[in-house]
Order: sequence, then C-alpha cells, then structure tokens
Amino acid sequence: MPQLGLLPGRAWAALLGQLLRPPRVVCLGAAHSHSQVAEAVLASQLKPRQEKSNFILKTPKGTRDFSPQQMVVREKILDIIVSCFKRHGAKGLDTPAFELKEMLAEKYGEDSGLIYDLKDQGGELLSLRYDLTVPFARYMAMNKLKKMKRYHVGKVWRRESPTIAQGRYREFCQCDFDIAGDFDPMIPDAECLKIICEILTGLQLGDFLIKVNDRRILDGMFAICGVPESKFRAICSSIDKLDKISWKDVRHEMVTEKGLAPEVADRIGDYVQCHGGLSLVEQMFQDPRLSQSKQALEGLGDLKLLFEYLTLFGIAEKICFDLSLARGLDYYTGVIYEAVLLQTPAPAEEEPLNVGSVAAGGRYDGLVGMFNPKGHKVPCVGLSIGVERIFSIVEQRMKTFGEKIRTTETQVFVATPQKNFLQERLKLIAELWDAGIKAELLYKNNPKLLTQLHYCENMGIPLVVIIGEQELKEGVIKLRSVATREEVAIKRENIVAEIQKRLFES
Repeated sequence: MPQLGLLPGRAWAALLGQLLRPPRVVCLGAAHSHSQVAEAVLASQLKPRQEKSNFILKTPKGTRDFSPQQMVVREKILDIIVSCFKRHGAKGLDTPAFELKEMLAEKYGEDSGLIYDLKDQGGELLSLRYDLTVPFARYMAMNKLKKMKRYHVGKVWRRESPTIAQGRYREFCQCDFDIAGDFDPMIPDAECLKIICEILTGLQLGDFLIKVNDRRILDGMFAICGVPESKFRAICSSIDKLDKISWKDVRHEMVTEKGLAPEVADRIGDYVQCHGGLSLVEQMFQDPRLSQSKQALEGLGDLKLLFEYLTLFGIAEKICFDLSLARGLDYYTGVIYEAVLLQTPAPAEEEPLNVGSVAAGGRYDGLVGMFNPKGHKVPCVGLSIGVERIFSIVEQRMKTFGEKIRTTETQVFVATPQKNFLQERLKLIAELWDAGIKAELLYKNNPKLLTQLHYCENMGIPLVVIIGEQELKEGVIKLRSVATREEVAIKRENIVAEIQKRLFES
C-alpha cells in the first residue's frame, strides 16, 4: 500500500471517502445503517420500561436508607463504640464485602443457608460476607499473624426474614472487637465483657444483663444427657432459640424435627432452665452427672476464673451464667456471651421495643486454623455490637421525646444585607474555612438578609458574620448571635480570633 502522504490529490480524496463512509450491516435480509440499528436497539430497551406502569420505587426488602437526621444519631452511636474499642488498644481493619464462597462454607452451621451467593464473576464463586469474624480469621491465616487486637466496623448481609420493628435487616452494620493470640486463660475474655458493659452504659440504653455460658459445658451436658455426638451442633442450634420461643416449642423441634429421644430432651430441659451467678457455677461442679464430663469441668473451671476477673472489673453483677445460652454459630469453642436489655423505654400507649440481644460474642480457638494449610491454631475471642438494634431503640426514644437534631455542624454563616457583595462573602468564607471554622453561605448573588437569618435559625447555626457597605467602609464585620440576636462590630483582622474564642467558650 502506498504511503498516504504520497497519493495524488484525487486518489487521496477517494480513499478518504471510502474510510469515512459508514459501514453497512445486513439485518434480517435488509440493509440498515448504524443509526437505524441504534434506533432499533434503543426502542427495544425503552419498550419494557414503558410496559412497567406498576413499577414501585423502593429499597430492597430488608434494607433501608438513612436520612441526614438518622445519620447524625448513627454516627454518635458508632463514635461511642469505636472510642471504646480504641480506649482498649484495638487497631482498625477492613476486609472485602465479598469473599470466596469456599472461605465461608461450613463455618455457620444451619445458618449457612442465609449466606448471599453471587453469580460467577470471572471464574470465582463468591459470597457476600455473613459476619466480620470469618474474614478476620482468614486475614490472620493469610498474613501468618499470631496475635492482634483489632476492631472492624462494616456491613454484612444475611438472607433471613427481616423484622424491621425489631431492628433486624438483611443488610446491616456490625461493630466487632477481637483479641487474637495465645494468652493466659480468661483475661482477654473478661476484657471483652468489660467492653460490652462500657459501651451499653455509655449509650444509656437502660439496664442490661450479659448471659454467659461455655460450649464445652453445653457439649458435656449433651453427652451426659445422651445426645449422639453427630447431633450436637443441630441440638445446639435448637437450644439457641430459647430466647425467642418457649421450651415446649424447642423440645418439640428437637424431638420431631431432629429425631432426639423424648427422655433425652427432658434431661436437657432440666439443665437449660438453670441460670444464676458464681453460685450456680459452684453448684454445677457438684452436679453428679455433669461432673462426670471432663469437657464440662474445663468449661466450669474457666467460668469460675472469669467471674473472679469480672468481680475485679466491678461488673460481676451484670453477668448471669445461663445454661440455655447456645450461640448457634459452629466456630465457637469456649466461653460464649450475649447482652440483652432488661427494659426499653417506651411511651405508655406503645408496646416496648423487643430487639433481642444487642451484643454477643465468644471464644473461637479453631477458626484461624481452618484457613491454615497445616492447621496451626491462633486462639481468638471477640464481641459484636448490634448497631441496628441499638439504633432502633434510640430512634424510638427520640420520637417519643420529640428531640430535635442538627443535621450539620456549621458554626458560622456568612451573610450580607446588600446586593453585589458576593465577592466579599467569598473572600470572608475562604478565610474562615482556612482557619478550620465550619462555615456556610447561600449560593445566590443577592440573597435577602431575612432569608439568610431564617436559614441560620432553622439549621441551628449559632453565629452569623454580616458584611455590607457600612462594615466595609469602617473595616469591621458584624458578629451576630443567632440565639440572643445581639450584634457586635469586630475589626476585620480580628474576626477569626473572635469567632474561635466564642466557639471555644461555648
């Protein structure tokens, strides 16, 4: 082919015409240009939309939006939680929202059916994370870490039937704190329970109780009651429902659905209806049947030590040894716990909000080893705070008492009473921003002063700086208190310092 630059003029024009001519496509025996094909495709795409006259604009089932007012409350809750985690020396961590499907398999027992699986994307089978614990264990194994104290705040997804009134969703936020490493018994476990107490006290949700048990006590109890070992996890999952349904219904499920002998179920019933403090731990040591189980005795020994530490922390009165607590997740191996509110503030005409547990956790010494090719274990214990349930309680309380919420943190509003002062306002607000002051103005060339002042009152902005012809001439800025409506003239060069002083004093 000759070089383009050497072609004669006519030949160049002819070649250019060929290059620029739109290609022809044959479609169903007829020739169509690109534009005709594009129109046909566009029409086919639009047609289904036109037919969806009953389309409902909504969020997916079990999810929700959060308004600016709700976000303020939510951020305050999260700040209290994360501040506590940091106070106890935790480092932050984040992991992907989805994991390889095989990473989550066989970690959640009967709850595995609640995992959201994703369509094959590029040859990898993926699932949305069900909790933050398994991804943490994967992270520890993948990076060959032997110890870590971490916190993680993130969303998780579960395909359960949402109960919005009880703060249960399919997409929700979890706040986790975990201590990984080989340490002396029950010291990290006691700290986890102390953290739960600190957070629930700080959130001022009312009185609460933390139930504790141990998986080894449960397994020992199942063994001496005659439960086949192959049914341990299935029966444990049934026991875990005792906070939601009656013992009669749980017994029926164990016997009818899971094939447990009725007399075995009755023996279990004698134990799971026991709850108390350190005295119950001592009583179980003397139990003629339970004391025959080495596993159960190990668990009881750790619980006794745990109560000693809890007494030193000053929180033993908040802890209850409850033999019905099971925590259905398969990966727990030792101490388990769950915090419940004893009463939720509610107006006389409304039912109290029943949100179930607001925090839970336990020891899982074998989970990291599941991801290690050689099975090397890293003992772990942790907790998870139920943010959505706590938010439901706080939200109901705020509605009850009609609390007003500021949705912004603006400290100063830059206003003018006159036209053609946009440039001066922009220079002034830039100075405030550069000084770290939170400031706003209206995005109009010539806003009315009354409109600007009303905006400040509606948004709860405490201070207004006013600049006009008179102020410009005198080299001052008027500083106005929105609450008292008092105004004072401040020299232009001193305005930032004066604002900072007032904000500090408030």
